[in-house]
Amino acid sequence: MQRIRLGELDIAYLTTGPEDGPLAVLLHGYPDTAWSWRHLAPVLAARGYRVVAPFLRGYAPTGLAPDGCYQSGALVADAVALRRALGDRRPALLVGHDWGAVAAYGAAVHAPDLWSRVVTMAVPPLGFAAVAVRRREAGIVARQLRASWYMLFQQIPGLSEAVLPRLVTRLWADWSPGYDSTDDVPRVLAALDSPARRTAALRYYRAWAQRWRQLPRYRREERAVLGTPTHPLLYLYGTDDGCVRAETSALAAGVLPAERVVAVPGAGHFLQLEAPERVAEAITAFLDAPA
Repeated sequence: MQRIRLGELDIAYLTTGPEDGPLAVLLHGYPDTAWSWRHLAPVLAARGYRVVAPFLRGYAPTGLAPDGCYQSGALVADAVALRRALGDRRPALLVGHDWGAVAAYGAAVHAPDLWSRVVTMAVPPLGFAAVAVRRREAGIVARQLRASWYMLFQQIPGLSEAVLPRLVTRLWADWSPGYDSTDDVPRVLAALDSPARRTAALRYYRAWAQRWRQLPRYRREERAVLGTPTHPLLYLYGTDDGCVRAETSALAAGVLPAERVVAVPGAGHFLQLEAPERVAEAITAFLDAPA
């Protein structure tokens, strides 16, 4: 575990691989921690990457946001600032899962020169929504909205904080059916071990619906999350994902080249943990392919 200061924000991160290797920045999602990269990180390190997996703002042992802001644009700003603070001038590999995927899209669009390739998981490029409208996929949209019930629940202050430990356990079970999360849920609960940290995790969602929580300083970064990176981009999703439905993720083929949209059979939302070999195989093949 190492730490780095980004302005007033203290970031903790896990790292492996050669110190002089090109950077690979791995961003986790919700409800999760940097430990979810424990299978992929050694694979990338073996390929010569210096892997850095931060705990996102609000998740212990990273500090709470000094400005109290947890909007997507703030996550983008953190990813860009971290990449610059780490010092390597070579373009880095950027990998993101769930909220980390959202941050990865934004970071790649906002600061394209910092990155070489982008890999995202479990949340497709947000342009998929336009694809759904264009194709008149109202049924897919409706089913996805039902699967996203937790987003509405988490807008309720106080109550959602109080039940978050139970909700985290339920979400892992629902989103990755059949996966044994014994090693993961306790790490999430330890990262959200205070009322302030539970509120922080929930404000990621509240900032989407409660626009007054967004700060002007992140306006450009916030717009960037709606874009699609121009870098070589690989998107992976599990066919049994109970959070972002597989039929929703499949719409990414309307945004990306079809060969860059990979379904992982039998995996759920946390596919990098459920099917680590298949995920690593897809990513290494992507890294070996011409840009």
